[in-house]
Amino acid sequence: MMINALDVFTVLAGLCIGSFLNVCIYRLPNPEQSIVFPASHCPTCDTPIRMYDNIPLISYLLLAGKCRSCRAPISLRYPIVELLSGMAALAVLLKFGYSWEALVAYLFIAAMLVVTFIDIDHQKILDVITLPGIVICFLSSFIVDWVTWQQSLLGILAGGGSLYLVAKSYLLLTGKMGMGGGDIKLLAMIGGLTGWQGVLFTIFAGSASGTVAGLMLIAAGRFTNFRLKIPFGPFLAFGAVTYLFYGKPIFYWYIGIFQ
Repeated sequence: MMINALDVFTVLAGLCIGSFLNVCIYRLPNPEQSIVFPASHCPTCDTPIRMYDNIPLISYLLLAGKCRSCRAPISLRYPIVELLSGMAALAVLLKFGYSWEALVAYLFIAAMLVVTFIDIDHQKILDVITLPGIVICFLSSFIVDWVTWQQSLLGILAGGGSLYLVAKSYLLLTGKMGMGGGDIKLLAMIGGLTGWQGVLFTIFAGSASGTVAGLMLIAAGRFTNFRLKIPFGPFLAFGAVTYLFYGKPIFYWYIGIFQ
């Protein structure tokens, strides 16, 4: 497959959007901060970041991962998010071509990136992302060809309802909250774009990947207190994005085994 200038532009745009996603990840958890103002600045010395020091990936490498002014280290997360955003732009382009489906898929993945890293940092999933996301995902069902509006509506109900029942059952059995409301709303949002099949796949893939991650942390000696909570949002996001690219054939293959 030949790579043309428009493909390169798409990846570069994804990298730039990734830079904005970093701003969202850093500022959205604080309701007193705006994602627009002030301009990007060093969180250590508050020095405004110059335009040539804010080029995705390149500036991080040229500055050796440090602020130009105070030489404080810059988190490796910034280039990682930018790189993931650029790779997502390329992936949806290869999967869906130049189409509305590609745009919807990319915006969904971008939202999942923000959800993932905020949940890792703060162990919460923000309503400002999921509540509008549920509506937008439902409306997107009238644009994309992999889910109908009926399937989208059923996915919202199945996604939110299934985790709500799990959380309520755990609360009744233990007297403790085992799952936050953010996870419930996130799965409802996921169901809005993937339908009930995507909800089932996401729960399975998220649970499996979460289990593997937990076992790896235990093996590495990083997770010894079993009362500690592991954020589930990143694993739900992983399952949802996986379903967008590979989930439907896997789902029907699995169902076919029992037929």
